[in-house]
Amino acid sequence: LKRVGSISVKVREGQDMGVVEERIKELLRQRFKVQPGSEDPFSVRNLTEMLRAQEESSRVMTLLLATVAGISLVIGGIGIMNIMLVSVTERTREIGLRMAVGARERDILVQFLIEAVTLSLAGGAVGVLLGAAATWLMIGTLADWQVSLSLGAVALAVAFSGLVGVFFGYYPARRASQMLPIAALRHE
Repeated sequence: LKRVGSISVKVREGQDMGVVEERIKELLRQRFKVQPGSEDPFSVRNLTEMLRAQEESSRVMTLLLATVAGISLVIGGIGIMNIMLVSVTERTREIGLRMAVGARERDILVQFLIEAVTLSLAGGAVGVLLGAAATWLMIGTLADWQVSLSLGAVALAVAFSGLVGVFFGYYPARRASQMLPIAALRHE
């Protein structure tokens, strides 16, 4: 036997993993005739270390994905706010007319908030569909793995989309509701 790729060792229950690991290293050093102070031509890893490395890798990936998602939400929210500000500007006369015939500030605020949330939810739904399709294409076809979509994750994504609509739509909605009817009707 010229080369061994790996050796798996199962430790009896109650045995100290660190002691067993050191004994294995000593035996391998003797077998490979490693001089004291020289680098080992082998590596010994235990399951705990491997699990810890996998958990760390998973944690870093989760943090990276959360950061990308957060940045995407902020950029999408700014886009919604800009669209709503343009909508308020273009519909100034309509807002003035509605207020002149009895619409309250609250009515205008709710109207524009509903529009912002609707836009945001539509964007969230499209994002979920595109994300699911991309995942299915990349993971399902290229890696030939089973792809499952968590309804909880979809619900959370849609809920966050709605919250983004409320948060970024509030300023334009408030601005629309604070207009003076006479000034709004004069607007060209």
